[in-house]
Amino acid sequence: MPYDPSLIEEMQVVPLTGLCPNGPWQTELAHDRDKHLLIWITRGQGRALLDGSRHGFGAHHALFVPAGGLMAFEFGRGCLGQALLVPVSNAIALPHRPQHLRISDLSEQTHLTALLDAMLREQNNQATMWHRAMQAHGELIGILLRRQTQGDEFAQPRRNAARRLTQAYCARISQFHRDNMSMSDHAAALGVTATHLTRVIKAETGTTAAGLLTERQHYAARRMLIESDLPIQEIATRLNFSSAAYFTRFIAQHSGQTPRSLRKQSRK
Repeated sequence: MPYDPSLIEEMQVVPLTGLCPNGPWQTELAHDRDKHLLIWITRGQGRALLDGSRHGFGAHHALFVPAGGLMAFEFGRGCLGQALLVPVSNAIALPHRPQHLRISDLSEQTHLTALLDAMLREQNNQATMWHRAMQAHGELIGILLRRQTQGDEFAQPRRNAARRLTQAYCARISQFHRDNMSMSDHAAALGVTATHLTRVIKAETGTTAAGLLTERQHYAARRMLIESDLPIQEIATRLNFSSAAYFTRFIAQHSGQTPRSLRKQSRK
């Protein structure tokens, strides 16, 4: 049967800056994406919110987040690396759970870098059967990551009660961020008090439970302002704000700019 590249959504390799073309908020605010994301750090360091925990990362760390997973990344000055974006419909052999992998073996580091570089060349040149070449390299990256999860200290984190609660809360933020649910509503759904949830989330992530919820809402609002031409009233309605005025105050409080000025600035 002939190969049909139209059956597979394209993967994409970008530099770290390609994850935040409109500003650091696109990675630093807690959010989720509709594609699987692999970040390979080759130089520098930073901090990541991943799988219900916040911790540092450095050179030769691979960070993988399945589509829909809550995440945030702060890239330090001089941090370099690449990111691979994989559509959900693409069935390469990626891990099923979020992973923070420290790849210490030099040959494995070189191999992963070479595979991403090869994908980037195929993506840029688009020579004959480049889709198929991208798939082949992507499959090898998935296998490399799956092998790395065996025995890596970051791959199998503690699954105590606090971590399970944080993971469940992060999953709810991703799933229900447009439903105008308060932190107390989420706490009740999880069977804990708001005080207990706040204490656990703060200890695990360094941010309060309400703070994570606000960050996800802030991310959604800024993204809709920048990526759509919807009237501000319509955006406020879609995000379940009680009024356009309240939405405007929310944006001004958390970004220091009005919705109109944010939109105008992004389109310069």
